[in-house]
Amino acid sequence: MTETTLTAIRVGDEYAAQLAEFSDEWAELHRQQAVLDARKARLLARSAAYADAFADATVPAIFPPAERQDLSRRSTCAALAMATRTPERTIQRATNDAERLVNDAPAVLASLEAGRISARHAQVITDQLCDVPPAGRAAFLEAVLPVAERMTAAGLKGRARVLRERLHPESITARAVRSEADRRVEFEPAADGMAWVHLFTTAPIAQGIIERVEAAATDSRSAGDTRTCAQLQADALAALALTGVTPDDIMTSPVLPHPIEVQEHIKPTVQITVPALTMAGVSDAPGMLDGYGPIDPETAARIAVNAPSFTRILVQPETGAILSVGRNQYRVPADLQRAVRLRDGTCRAPGCGRRARACDLDHSIAWQDGGPTDVGNLACLCRHHHRMKHLPGWNLDHGPGGVLDWTTPDGKHHRTEPDPAPF
Repeated sequence: MTETTLTAIRVGDEYAAQLAEFSDEWAELHRQQAVLDARKARLLARSAAYADAFADATVPAIFPPAERQDLSRRSTCAALAMATRTPERTIQRATNDAERLVNDAPAVLASLEAGRISARHAQVITDQLCDVPPAGRAAFLEAVLPVAERMTAAGLKGRARVLRERLHPESITARAVRSEADRRVEFEPAADGMAWVHLFTTAPIAQGIIERVEAAATDSRSAGDTRTCAQLQADALAALALTGVTPDDIMTSPVLPHPIEVQEHIKPTVQITVPALTMAGVSDAPGMLDGYGPIDPETAARIAVNAPSFTRILVQPETGAILSVGRNQYRVPADLQRAVRLRDGTCRAPGCGRRARACDLDHSIAWQDGGPTDVGNLACLCRHHHRMKHLPGWNLDHGPGGVLDWTTPDGKHHRTEPDPAPF
């Protein structure tokens, strides 16, 4: 055996030994993470049980019993969310998942605690389990858990769906009728002036939409359009949603309109904040689209000029000071409402992202207690956090500059500040 061959063997052995160390440590870290995830699930389930048990003691009796329990749970989730700078809805969803795991799938929880599955595996199982009636859960869990312990979470998702369908004691017709009630549209901001629109609807409607936009994209390509198929499909759906038609509907050229043309059909009433110099065409500072964030100056200026249903707010470019709104009664005047909503941007509870224009304008010091109706005493709170602020143990102090200091029932303090000037 040559020296070169011996050297290669030694290097190969060293690599194999090091790789074994890496993989062993990686597996051990995953096992420890699974144990921690199981602890989190138990803690969240326990916190929900305590919230239910103490609802009557912690929520005023003016609320109906069912509402008291809901408020108690949401108050508990809010305190946990603020403690970890986590969105409150994330904690609420995690609590619901934890209760299903702890109460309805103890064998899955035990497998997670032992490190045989990950939290993602457990989530896949509980997602499928949530709509299985109690009579069918034992059979489903008995069949799906061994599969989870030998497959990836991605592979498990398809297998779990098939097992659920096969073992579900209720007909797919009844489940389809119930699931249809959950149809909805969701908006998700993305980077660089882009965003996602998610539609959850029945499979036939979804398939019909896809086929229609694919056909429109194909026709446009056949007519010489150089956009990619993906771009054409996106533009076809935008044209259909905002104008109600695609080119084949009006028997004209099959070439799809460009997104710039489609934007002129935007009808919703939203706010767009544009620096004065951007409107004048001498600055490239971005505009701010309410509910999204910064958009490129050309789009901002075009929308502000062409879309009359948009509320245009001009701001001084160096300081961000609002140029177009200004202004002692309980009712908040419209211009003062605009100033407060623009200052806050979102609900001012820690971690809440609900848009300011969908929030209540709350007097931090109540009007009946001498609190003035001015920018220094008003803050945007969504209806949930507006009500929660008045529950025992919660406290809110409104400081200079619109700084809010929150105290939660567990005695912890959290601060929120107004949106900084975007320019």
